[in-house]
Amino acid sequence: MSDPQPDPQPDPPTAPGRTAAVIPAAGRGVRLGPGAPKALRTLGGVPMLVHAVRAMARARAVSLVVVVAPPEEEAVAEVRALCAQALGGAGTAGGTAPGAELLVVPGGGTRQESVARGLAALPADVDVVLVHDAARPLVPVATVDAVAAAVRAGAPAVVPALPLADTVKQIAPRTGAQEDGAPEPVVATPERALLRAVQTPQGFDRAVLAAAHEKIALAGEGATDDAGMVERLGLPVVLVPGHEEAFKVTRPLDLVLAEAVLARREGQL
Repeated sequence: MSDPQPDPQPDPPTAPGRTAAVIPAAGRGVRLGPGAPKALRTLGGVPMLVHAVRAMARARAVSLVVVVAPPEEEAVAEVRALCAQALGGAGTAGGTAPGAELLVVPGGGTRQESVARGLAALPADVDVVLVHDAARPLVPVATVDAVAAAVRAGAPAVVPALPLADTVKQIAPRTGAQEDGAPEPVVATPERALLRAVQTPQGFDRAVLAAAHEKIALAGEGATDDAGMVERLGLPVVLVPGHEEAFKVTRPLDLVLAEAVLARREGQL
């Protein structure tokens, strides 16, 4: 009789992958008027980009923040120095933000290209990616962690969202001869209860987001919503509750509101 074979030993547990946040900040932000790029406009004396980076870096889930700067060499150096000084790191993969590493890379001509470049810069051990607008500087840390947790729970794409307060009208496509401010014909009134206003950070399984950027090519300004690209792959996207303070600073009035929210926060400290 042969000797009994020892029971096979279980494989050692695989270390969980890391979560990274990619912040595309290469745009000019013309709707805020002339001057510095939108991401570098100040809020409470601090550039909006720095507020956004801090929000990502302070989240428990995030261990790496990748800022995608304007492509010019001087702009990359400026953004790197700005973030490094504000967050106390060196502005490279070895630099530290509050609870996270920091990396700054040059962006592309569209938001889609910039996000793709941020993805390409991620280390191999990152398996969950959050994509966040630099123009949403006041997103609460709890929202960031909720999005990351939903991806970790198995959702390929997760978006924070809020119910709409206003009725929405669908209009006919604009014609080439139509002037700005001209009357627009309404073609439908969608049911408001079934609509949501989406925010960021949007969270993704890294392989899913990479596939979306590889397979979905969009014309014009490119993708304004990475989750929409995932939808076009036929994969599910789920929503989690957003937060009213995660609004996007796009117009001068938004900046006034953001200053008020920041002042209220600082008054509570």
